[in-house]
Amino acid sequence: MSDQHKTSILILDDEPIVSKRLKPSLEKQGYEVETFTVSSEALKRTKERSFDIVITDLKMEGLNGMDFFTEVKATSPRTEVIVITGFATMETAKESFQKGVFDFLAKPFKISEITAVINKAELKIKQS
Repeated sequence: MSDQHKTSILILDDEPIVSKRLKPSLEKQGYEVETFTVSSEALKRTKERSFDIVITDLKMEGLNGMDFFTEVKATSPRTEVIVITGFATMETAKESFQKGVFDFLAKPFKISEITAVINKAELKIKQS
């Protein structure tokens, strides 16, 4: 597969361990992955290029995940957003879905769980 057909994923989580765990495993599966720990930097990057999938934490310093993905969706409506959070409540889940989030995962999650969600998001992108 040529690079332009690789599904691009941006991961934003203020805990570097999350990206460290996800990036190698996703790259091994053929995804193009960029990782960020600071939401303002990730937001700047999404304005430079669009990503197929954005994986973001909700609770972060500065711009929180909800504001971040709202901005991303405004710039790039086709981007599918997956929210990961250690503070999952029904309220935040509901609000996320109302704002167009593709899926919502509570931490800690297994790599296989997030991969399954990414695969579903990818299918949706290919069908649109």
